[in-house]
Amino acid sequence: MTATTDIVQKLWNLCHVLRDDGVTYLQYVTELTYLLFLKMAQETGAEAQLLQGYRWDDLVTQDGVEQLTSYRKLLLMLGSDNSSLRVQAIFANAQTSLKQPRILKKLVTSIDELDWFSEHRDEFGDLYEGLLQKNADEKKSGAGQYFTPRPLIDCMVSLLKPQPGELIQDPAAGTGGFLIASDRYIRQYHDPFEWTEAQQSFQQHQAFYGMELVQDAHRLLLMNMMLHGIEGAVDLGDSLSAEGQRLAKADVILTNPPFGTKKGGGLPSRDDFTYPTSNKQLAFLQHIYRTLKPGGRAAVVLPDNVLFEDGQGRAIRADLMAKCNLHTILRLPTGIFYAQGVKTNVLFFQRGTTEKGNTKAVWIYDMRTNMPSFGKRIPLTRGHFSEFEQCYGDEPNGNSPRVDLGENGRFRCFTREQITKRNENLDISWLRDDSLRSGDNLPEPEIIAAEIMEKLRIATKEMEALMILLEGEEAAEAVSASVGLSTLEDV
Repeated sequence: MTATTDIVQKLWNLCHVLRDDGVTYLQYVTELTYLLFLKMAQETGAEAQLLQGYRWDDLVTQDGVEQLTSYRKLLLMLGSDNSSLRVQAIFANAQTSLKQPRILKKLVTSIDELDWFSEHRDEFGDLYEGLLQKNADEKKSGAGQYFTPRPLIDCMVSLLKPQPGELIQDPAAGTGGFLIASDRYIRQYHDPFEWTEAQQSFQQHQAFYGMELVQDAHRLLLMNMMLHGIEGAVDLGDSLSAEGQRLAKADVILTNPPFGTKKGGGLPSRDDFTYPTSNKQLAFLQHIYRTLKPGGRAAVVLPDNVLFEDGQGRAIRADLMAKCNLHTILRLPTGIFYAQGVKTNVLFFQRGTTEKGNTKAVWIYDMRTNMPSFGKRIPLTRGHFSEFEQCYGDEPNGNSPRVDLGENGRFRCFTREQITKRNENLDISWLRDDSLRSGDNLPEPEIIAAEIMEKLRIATKEMEALMILLEGEEAAEAVSASVGLSTLEDV
């Protein structure tokens, strides 16, 4: 049997074939998704979902212009009302980027010749995740924004400990990393063969759900979930609209919302948010703690500005700490996401059974100061999180015994009273940054430049908000244009 990593590498190498046809990395993975779906349907005996005449064998037996023409028709038909809902969603608005028949023939033949035999349930899924990882690592693809690093996902999931029977939500699902890792964790620690038929059905069809805004990412998400045997409802839509308002209350929420502000500075179209804001992360944060069941728990990746932004930001943080026990913040190192210079954190919290006074103290672990900037030269691994996980403890809601490591340690405790005196500012650091005392450990120039641009973007958005209050939206747009940062709104 060909190892999964070998198949991933061979499939990725086919990308070089497509360069001659002007196909980008993201287009290539999307193209592979269409073809792999057909092949996997054949391998797994799921071809009954597909229309007769529009299956893998129908494509393989053709050649030249006939094959390319049939492929285009196949994409159109499988995205139509004649297909099952899952197939229809994967092929929705599908169009091929291929222009030359020989390129399609090369892809089809190469995929057909690979050794697909597998005894393992997750083999196909691991293969596909490998392709998504490679695509995310390739900066030119732009796909990194939909892919959270696997070591970080595994850390967050292992600390929250999702259980069978729980409703697990990701309102910004990307390519499905958190949902799939949660399913894998549950199956690792609970034997599915001991579940009743009803329990098995729940885990497959109801346990994992959420929403994804971008159709291409949603297509990859559905394919990824299908290959892992998960059929939960992860819809194409905007969690910051009325669609997100209809998502069921969750026991567990794990997510990494998109960075930036709503396009044009508009507000989310939700009437249940107490604090309207154009900051997408602050809006997502409201969605998350409002959607948790009493006692439900969450881990969410958020940029630094959520911790210190004034105005609505301060009010939202206070509301979060009133309604939930915000027990832990992990300050993440730089360089682990697609946008260099963006500094991020993971907030861990549990929804209270009352609406007030749930946060008594916040524990902060600094994994950023005097840490390397991760990237291709220094890849992030699960081992980098081991000390934090030990400090966090085994209890998912932060109730394990903890020790404040003092001003020279990475793990500190700050009382609710101390945070109040800081005007609810949670952007707290205490370790001396050695790079500030020595020029030997400075970040790469592009990281320094990216950090400057990120600070300028945040400052500009604050200026725009002030100008809207004082003089209206036209004046705010003039401010943005004058500093040349209007293109950063959708970072």
